[in-house]
Amino acid sequence: MDTALSSVAAPARRSLRRTVAAYVALTKPRVIELLLVTTAPVMILAEGGLPSIWLVLATLLGGSLAAGSANAFNMVIDRDIDRLMRRTKNRPLVTGELTARQATVFASAIGVGSIVWLWVTTNGLAAALAFAAILFYVVIYTLVLKRRTEQNIIWGGIAGCFPVVIGWSAVTGSLDWAPIILFLVVFLWTPPHYWPLSMRYEADYADASVPMLAVMRGRTAVGVQVILYAWATVAMSLLLIPVASMGALYTAVALLAGGWFIIESHRLYGRALRGLDDVSPMKVFHASITYLTLVFVAVGVDPLLPF
Repeated sequence: MDTALSSVAAPARRSLRRTVAAYVALTKPRVIELLLVTTAPVMILAEGGLPSIWLVLATLLGGSLAAGSANAFNMVIDRDIDRLMRRTKNRPLVTGELTARQATVFASAIGVGSIVWLWVTTNGLAAALAFAAILFYVVIYTLVLKRRTEQNIIWGGIAGCFPVVIGWSAVTGSLDWAPIILFLVVFLWTPPHYWPLSMRYEADYADASVPMLAVMRGRTAVGVQVILYAWATVAMSLLLIPVASMGALYTAVALLAGGWFIIESHRLYGRALRGLDDVSPMKVFHASITYLTLVFVAVGVDPLLPF
């Protein structure tokens, strides 16, 4: 009998793990990780030191749930084109691990939960900004922009900027020029971060009729735009120095990491201009992640230093 029970329980455990994993996949956890990198350091900057650990954890949890909700709604809406793209063909709504109804209920539940949680544990402004982030990503980007214009990622990327202002408002209950500048850093960073990825999967987007810049204009045009936005991103990051009285650490990181990011952007354009079959766009994609991480770590560490 024990053997029989074990043989029944094992598949049940595997099924439960697969279901849980499918729900987690709906939230796009790797995207959430990057968003959280921009939240906690801004909270330290807003406090001018270390804020309450409880407040930080509460804000990170609320922000994660809000981002997860937006990402899950995105998967529900985009499940038709996800079936056509190699990069997204293993998502749970494509494989059948979850139904659209299950995903919609889940997205709604954690979305409402995130707003209520932030309202109770932080303040109304942080909760309102989280709601705005969900609404912007789902409605403005996914429903309105993504399939209609090559400018989709520029304006749609605003949703990814909200963790900065959510973190600041969770600490202060208000907004100031420093979080607005960092909001704009992420806004300007998003195109040179995402466009190289769209170059890598250009054929996928073309097959799915999604008008990404690489599909509509070609690689050389993407290379030019990546350079322009990389320069603008670094310039905006340097504006934080006088506005927030940033110290030597942040200044050095913003200059050195920014210079590296710009160099990698120019190299991408050079490879595209020479018409190489492999322009290695993922080098810029990964460089952009490292750049943003370094800048925001410096944002968080700089206020803790005595100089």
